[in-house]
Amino acid sequence: MSSPIHALAYGVAALVVAVTSLWVPLGLLATAVVRSRRAKHRALGRAGAPLPVTLLKPLAGADGDLEKNLESMFLQDHERFEIVFGTTRSDDPALAIVQRLAARHRHVPVKIIVHKGTGRMNPKVDNLLGMVGHAAYDVVLISDSNVRAPPHYLREAADLMTDGGTLAPRGLVTHLFAGVGEDGLGSALENVQLAGFCAAGTALPTLLGDALVVGKSMMFSRSELDALGGLGRVADVLAEDWLLGKTYEHAGSPIRLAPTVLENVTTGTTVAGFFERQLRWAMLRSRLRPLVRALELLTSPLAVMPLAMALFGVTSGLLWAAGLLALRDTGGWIALRGLRRAYIPLVLSPLRELCMLVVWARAPFKRHLVWRGNRVRVGAGTYAFRARPRRGRSPA
Repeated sequence: MSSPIHALAYGVAALVVAVTSLWVPLGLLATAVVRSRRAKHRALGRAGAPLPVTLLKPLAGADGDLEKNLESMFLQDHERFEIVFGTTRSDDPALAIVQRLAARHRHVPVKIIVHKGTGRMNPKVDNLLGMVGHAAYDVVLISDSNVRAPPHYLREAADLMTDGGTLAPRGLVTHLFAGVGEDGLGSALENVQLAGFCAAGTALPTLLGDALVVGKSMMFSRSELDALGGLGRVADVLAEDWLLGKTYEHAGSPIRLAPTVLENVTTGTTVAGFFERQLRWAMLRSRLRPLVRALELLTSPLAVMPLAMALFGVTSGLLWAAGLLALRDTGGWIALRGLRRAYIPLVLSPLRELCMLVVWARAPFKRHLVWRGNRVRVGAGTYAFRARPRRGRSPA
């Protein structure tokens, strides 16, 4: 009686270990494939005039690195671009930084938009809705304020919008990003997570045709997006980037991952901040695709390690898990950032993995979060609803 049960258990364990063993190197390979395209795309040349671009920069407060991040946008080598900054607060401390940079780089056309917003549930999209009408050009690039980019950022993305040809811009261009500026345990954990799980989880599905767009950088044609429903259709969901990617994917419009990796500055992130951010992202994923979110456990070598130990023995199982963790996190770090400080993922990968298992277990049961100071309830599809703070309890 027990033999068939044992055989079934062995087969399931072997299948799970095989899936994890395959997923990790494929994720790293996908990241490397995206990066390997950089030489090809930088060599591309557009016929005729360069595609003009409006860079949309939504603002929401200031941190110590904001000026350097924003200045990298003023230093773009693209021939025809403007920057539109927007905020829903007239006292936003970022405004003084923007005005200082605009005075320093007078050759760059700049518009500063202060508006009241429309009260939509996603504060970033609500801000963008007040900004996008001021764009002079059809092609726009939404870029978060904590993103730092090299000088060819706009030029490369604009070229990818038409694949280096002369056709009308179509589709959506997005980027991988690497966490930088680690100055403590929280920001180091965040950057290891971005280099390993996040980069692979973005690159592999997108290359396989199941687009996973991260909203830190998105370039698209306004006229094409308007034909697909416009920004307004994602103004009440919190995962607006994922939904925009699926909108283009279902319309048969191409989604391209640019080879240039952007820097996501995480300086000042605490361990509590790391948990809060990852729990928020995991919560959104659990509302978008509950089954896929549950299967994320199979991408964790630490979670699958007991099965590997049962199959291979304790020592071999430990080595299997350690090897896959190093391959994913340290390999991803090197692919995105190079060898500098590559000891960080090598040391912190097991701790980061343990933290993420706690996040994985907690996310499906979390129903509320604080988003830019507002407590909201998150429903299916990440639709947000206003929630009243509970007396005597944390709003999160």
